[in-house]
Amino acid sequence: MQGNPMNIPPVSIAAVKDALIEQFSDPVLRQRASMLWGTRGVGKSSVVRQVADHFDVPLVDLRLTTIEPVDIRGAIYADDRQSKTVWFPPEFLPGSEQPDGILFLDELTAADQRLQISAYSLILDRRVGNYRLPDGWQVVAAGNAAFHGAVSHDMGTALADRMFHFNVQSVIDAFLDYALARDFAPEVMAYLKVRPDKLDDTHSQLANDHLVGASPRGWEDISSVLKSALSDIGKRTFVQGRIGAANAAEFFGVLKEIQAGTDVLALLEAEPGDATAALLPTTLDGLYGMVYALLAAATDEARMARALAIIDQLPDLQSEEPLPIREVQTLGMELLFQTALERGLEGAVLSSAAYRRYTEAREAAQQAA
Repeated sequence: MQGNPMNIPPVSIAAVKDALIEQFSDPVLRQRASMLWGTRGVGKSSVVRQVADHFDVPLVDLRLTTIEPVDIRGAIYADDRQSKTVWFPPEFLPGSEQPDGILFLDELTAADQRLQISAYSLILDRRVGNYRLPDGWQVVAAGNAAFHGAVSHDMGTALADRMFHFNVQSVIDAFLDYALARDFAPEVMAYLKVRPDKLDDTHSQLANDHLVGASPRGWEDISSVLKSALSDIGKRTFVQGRIGAANAAEFFGVLKEIQAGTDVLALLEAEPGDATAALLPTTLDGLYGMVYALLAAATDEARMARALAIIDQLPDLQSEEPLPIREVQTLGMELLFQTALERGLEGAVLSSAAYRRYTEAREAAQQAA
């Protein structure tokens, strides 16, 4: 895609979460709706749920492609006493008994245009028919633009002028943080660390007119497949059916290299020194595979301490090809420390001579710079 048709700078999903949290905290800004634009699987829906969880407020999640216009506007009935027809609002819209929360209008740009009229009323006027949204509620919408390769109806400038807009894009570091927190298969994290361009290949998918391609949501599914009890043939079949034949072929090629070069259990049991050095992987894919596999394996203080010692020995690695040893070592130490804090294993890090040498070397390098 050439240029930036949206005229909005791209932001990561983590930055969007922080922005929405700040917006909800401000009672004035909360009155203005926000629109999240982005490709499928980038995390638009999940981040809105996380913001609601952050404030412990209710979330009303409306998937606009699955409902009818009357579902938002409500049902009409004849009131004989008033000699008028009256609209009953739908039960899912919040009432006065719920003073604050988030109303999420998902797939806004893909919805039937008759339905969009009702949705726009909630965005523009915070009301539809006789129903009025409580003042403490924040409206967040999400959708795809036409160049994202999804079904999309144009949004008029009058509506766009009533919203804050976020151009959400996949950022590999944010995704790997997400993957680590949710215990993704180490092979998926290692592969995407080396090939970040494979996180989301929407533009390549569109250019080649392919139905299936890679996306952040797709890689989450691939992780589940790899961690399952499926046969090797079954895993390959499901991976191909989720991210496409070409992506799957490259992924399995790298996966074979990662698995051949990383015997984490043997490394954890090996004696420090020459025995450990002999088991260290000698390729970039293998190195990152080892790092993420050690993160998964470091579930107690003894294994955490041993994992730190293994990372400490990376400079002993002998390889015919130049490798970013210091970069991988820094990544490994920092991720192990982060993981130790999350698992209550910080004692193993603080008492580790390997981690102490690492921090001292970093401090010396910073002072020299």
